[in-house]
Amino acid sequence: MGRSRLAPTRETLHHAQETEAFAEELSRQLKPNDLVLLTGDLGAGKTTFVKGLAKALGSLDLVQSPTFVYLQIYEAPIPLFHFDLYRFSSPSDFLSMGFEEYFQSGGITAIEWPERISELLPADAIHLHFETLSPNMRTVTVNSWGDR
Repeated sequence: MGRSRLAPTRETLHHAQETEAFAEELSRQLKPNDLVLLTGDLGAGKTTFVKGLAKALGSLDLVQSPTFVYLQIYEAPIPLFHFDLYRFSSPSDFLSMGFEEYFQSGGITAIEWPERISELLPADAIHLHFETLSPNMRTVTVNSWGDR
């Protein structure tokens, strides 16, 4: 069966708690080895989404932006691998660190700034784009591919 693109959805999130609740809702549709791509400006809600996702997956770890270490791993029944590629300059950086192995390691992989490695990403990734409407309000547009 071929892969098909699902119709995009758009949600308005009025505060951080709604962003985390949205992540929890989405987590129910995720399965091991899913890849979630998070785009949007700095401060648009990407890490807040990951915080809600980690909690929904059962992690008790404190979620922080991994900007300076590139990767945070949150232990849970299905682990969460959280990448922040803001400081990456090319896909070769990602490959040289062996990070592509996380895509098929049985967890959920969330990547902030995935455009830095776009040519390495599988076509069936779930893409979430965050936009800031006001200091507390965001929209998130969800596009996904594959059999869901």
